[in-house]
Amino acid sequence: MNQSYNQIKSFFVPVSIDNWLSTLKKTVRDRPQFTIDQGTLHLGQVAARFLGVSLDEDEYFNRLYDLIHAEQAGLVLISEDALDKSIDNHQFQSIQKVLNINHEQKLSINRFVAFLDGEQLLLKSPIPSLHRKAREAMISVLQLFTKLEPDGLNSQDLRRVLVDVIKWTFNHVAPTWGAIDPEETMPKFLWYGEANKSHKYFLYYLLELGCDVISFSPSGSDWLKDLNADLNGPFVYQYPEQKSPEPFPTEKSRRSATVAYRASREIESLLNHEGSGLYKPWQLRDYTPLSVTLKTTYDELFILIKEKALVRPNFEVKNGEVKIPAVFAKIHGVSKNRKEYWDRLQSISEYDHSLLIRRFPFTNNVNNDFRFHYRNALDKDGLLDPKKMVTAHYWKYQHLPTGLQNGIATAIRNICARPFIKPIHHENIEELKTYLFTQGMQIPASVLQLLQKFDYSQDIPKLILYNNELNGTMTRSDAALLLLLNQFGVDIVLYNPPGHNDLENFIEEGLYDVHWLEDVVFEQEFKEPSILKKVKGIFKNLRGD
Repeated sequence: MNQSYNQIKSFFVPVSIDNWLSTLKKTVRDRPQFTIDQGTLHLGQVAARFLGVSLDEDEYFNRLYDLIHAEQAGLVLISEDALDKSIDNHQFQSIQKVLNINHEQKLSINRFVAFLDGEQLLLKSPIPSLHRKAREAMISVLQLFTKLEPDGLNSQDLRRVLVDVIKWTFNHVAPTWGAIDPEETMPKFLWYGEANKSHKYFLYYLLELGCDVISFSPSGSDWLKDLNADLNGPFVYQYPEQKSPEPFPTEKSRRSATVAYRASREIESLLNHEGSGLYKPWQLRDYTPLSVTLKTTYDELFILIKEKALVRPNFEVKNGEVKIPAVFAKIHGVSKNRKEYWDRLQSISEYDHSLLIRRFPFTNNVNNDFRFHYRNALDKDGLLDPKKMVTAHYWKYQHLPTGLQNGIATAIRNICARPFIKPIHHENIEELKTYLFTQGMQIPASVLQLLQKFDYSQDIPKLILYNNELNGTMTRSDAALLLLLNQFGVDIVLYNPPGHNDLENFIEEGLYDVHWLEDVVFEQEFKEPSILKKVKGIFKNLRGD
């Protein structure tokens, strides 16, 4: 070991998708631009981020497994699940001691790190240049923290981040740090999955130490970009697809994709990516639906309601969400042209994805006390957390596809975030939210079936309500469900021939279009389609039209 140097400067070795692993396996001395010059060791490190997943997921996860278990690249797995979160009590007390000194004396970053060093909280090595490298790396981390975090070293997050970085450093880096020869190898780590604030600063610390850091993020999130660190050189590779991270593989998959399968997946990826306007059946089933309520004229309503979601104005697919342009309208009265009136009503109520409601109420009011469940499902921002909801014991929709469950939970969260239901009996805002939350747990089976048919880019489900006041009265729980379905992206058209209030009694104005026709008609029975029209409809279905 040549110790004719007193400091270490690391730089990122240029790599590509083809040579990053072979470069990683090389000794430091064999990597490009390795030099010892004027008391400084210049060593190249490999830093690469892989965002998303490949078209063949089995191959992707097998590759991850091999990187740790078969490639003999020296990579150590670190992730939320793999990190050792234990900390020596003496170290914890020492960190608190330094934080207290900083609170009293307003330390500079250099003095702060000097105190950490004095409390034996930095990496130690018999090689002076490595010990110096550890101090410089911690200074860099705190400089970045001060730049990004409000209040700098007085930030409330400093204690948590510092404790995490130090404990992970001692648990994962320190065991080998004292024995490494920086001319031959530096520690190598593979990060997998999502990264929180502490994770990001720890990974940045590893880079500043001169370690090799390889990261894989199936969701496509980029921890280094999130830090806004001004680093040039780390390699980034973008896979064509994204998905929520699964646990790191503990064994290899026995499935292998054929050449034809891979070619098919590649073509699908090119044709059906977000924003392409081309979507295969159920491609968006795991996306979160968000509605955009269209404002239309009476005549335009019957043109748009026939159209698929993807050809309607303002349809958009982006970042795991699909914005669905939906209709929400109330029609007062009856038009003078009765034939046109009934043809239109019968036509939209007979679509394959339509549900006609002619009796009220069509929902059940729930008297159970859900206040505790509501409060338990809130996140730190005071909004409902869909993940908490779908895993709760009171959640009634476990049998539905996972994507649909998440969509329903998100719709409930959104209608509760800003409740447009009118208060009764002096209800406060929390009581309104709890009411909508409670009613969201009671979606009728017929409506659930409607939602299960909803392929978000295709035909939009339609709820057609005919309220002539002969078959019951609309209730507040009916209105709550309509708010939920509107948020989900379902088309809603309410007919009220006498022109009386129903929705107006429960829902704030401005959420839906109101169309007044020429005549008001009392006790107007629903007119069934003629036998001839029904027969034509049957033959049309038989032809598959």
